[in-house]
Amino acid sequence: MTDAEDRKPQSDEARSAFAQPDGVAPAVEDESGTTSEFAVPKGLVPPETAGTESEGSAFSTPRTYSAKHAPPAFTPATGVPVVSLTKDVPWQDRMRTMLRMPVAERPAPELLHKEDEVGPAVPRVLDLTLRIGELLLAGGEGAEDVETAMFAVCRSFGLDRCEPNVTFTLLSISHQPSLVDDPVTASRTVRRRGTDYTRLAAVYRLVDDLSDPETTFSLEEAYRRLAEMRRNRHPYPGWVLTGCTGLLAGAASVLVGGDAIVFVAAALGAMLGDRLAWLFAGRGLPEFYQFTVAAMPPAAIGVALQLAHVDTNSSAVITGGLFALLPGRALVAGVQDGLTGFYITASARLLEVMYLFVGIIVGVLIVLYFGVKFGAALNPDQALSISERPLVQIAAAMLLSLTFAVLLQQERSTVLAVTLNGGVAWSVYGAMHYPGGISPVASTAVAAGLVGLFGQLLSRYRFASALPYTTAAIGPLLPGSATYFGLLSIAQSNVDKGLVSLSKAAALAMAIAIGVNLGSEISRLFLRLPGGSAGERRAAKRTRGF
Repeated sequence: MTDAEDRKPQSDEARSAFAQPDGVAPAVEDESGTTSEFAVPKGLVPPETAGTESEGSAFSTPRTYSAKHAPPAFTPATGVPVVSLTKDVPWQDRMRTMLRMPVAERPAPELLHKEDEVGPAVPRVLDLTLRIGELLLAGGEGAEDVETAMFAVCRSFGLDRCEPNVTFTLLSISHQPSLVDDPVTASRTVRRRGTDYTRLAAVYRLVDDLSDPETTFSLEEAYRRLAEMRRNRHPYPGWVLTGCTGLLAGAASVLVGGDAIVFVAAALGAMLGDRLAWLFAGRGLPEFYQFTVAAMPPAAIGVALQLAHVDTNSSAVITGGLFALLPGRALVAGVQDGLTGFYITASARLLEVMYLFVGIIVGVLIVLYFGVKFGAALNPDQALSISERPLVQIAAAMLLSLTFAVLLQQERSTVLAVTLNGGVAWSVYGAMHYPGGISPVASTAVAAGLVGLFGQLLSRYRFASALPYTTAAIGPLLPGSATYFGLLSIAQSNVDKGLVSLSKAAALAMAIAIGVNLGSEISRLFLRLPGGSAGERRAAKRTRGF
């Protein structure tokens, strides 16, 4: 071995590059003999530090804050708005007012603490809220009204800082107890939708009972009543609904100039179309095809009467059949959502209306095309020659509203009110359009506005939804004749005239929807309620050109 190898340290004698140099005191070693590079050397005294602070609440005063040197508080020039929500005001108005406020300005709910009762778990309250909102949304209620009911349920159980959110098929709600607590969020999807205004009224009564501070209502009782609503059968059997479909079509045919033969033919075609639609629904086909086949029998009977040279108004038969199919409920709900700021839900609802409307157009156009090929002399100019029969037409309008209310599965106690509301709507329309010479669009808008106004007045003091009082009443105003004559012109290769008539039908539909919504808003805006005023109802500020 050479001298160089003798001077080279062996593996067990090798030093680390971080070893202490000669003359430097070694660092403090722990019990295992391991030395830390972050240990304080011997002879060095560490500086004194303040005691460790424990984690505090986000609402506690900061340690650096001084009340003597605090900045001046900012107060707007108009002052801080005071929110006054008395218990005499219906819960719909109180909850709608708070929904349109920022979260920081909402008044906290009054908690009713009971000695021997523990509050329900937050997830169960949110689940109950979503189930109630699901029934309302599936029943055709507007998005803002669904959020209002969901907000009322949460507030009734003392949950503050809740934010419901409703779209076309999805409901969600989030609850955050404070800024330092994790939020709890739950959601629910609406898979199926059906029309049952009796169930809708029962849900509103449940929300009303939950919102009543003088009523002791447990979560289990609310679940029990909710289960009963789901188990209950519809108030009217299937054969009654089919018969009402025929009566609705017959009454609509009388409104556009039909006689007794037209009444029977339109009723027969509508009932046959209803049974075909039920058959297709039982086979699982989408609603588009159900509306397509339902529109064919009335059109086929009208064409058959014309080919048989029966001296009657065959166009009224087809028009009456269309009245039983037009989706007026979905149209009103879609426009209402758009006017109240729920644009996503409004777009989805209006897109649904468009698909259903196209299904009706396809079914009627197929029959009219073959009817024209076989030589059926259908005349689009009959739209301008509708005879004026005030008493007969008012009676037909009331019958139409009555049968429409039964088809919507309304409670028997509301049928009379909505029937009278429909008669008033047609009387106003007929008085403005026929003797007054006012355009049908303006007349329809005014009549629909009165329907919305009366419907809101009838519903608000009963703490119920306004839909049962308004949807059936707009039935006589639906643009059935304009739709049919537009399709007939297209089938006869007169596309320009057909598009004009269809545009008129779309304008009438929008006038109905806007009129109903405007009438409801006017009742809330100018009607002073006990303990409240119209000025306390605030709406969200929209963009103004930017």
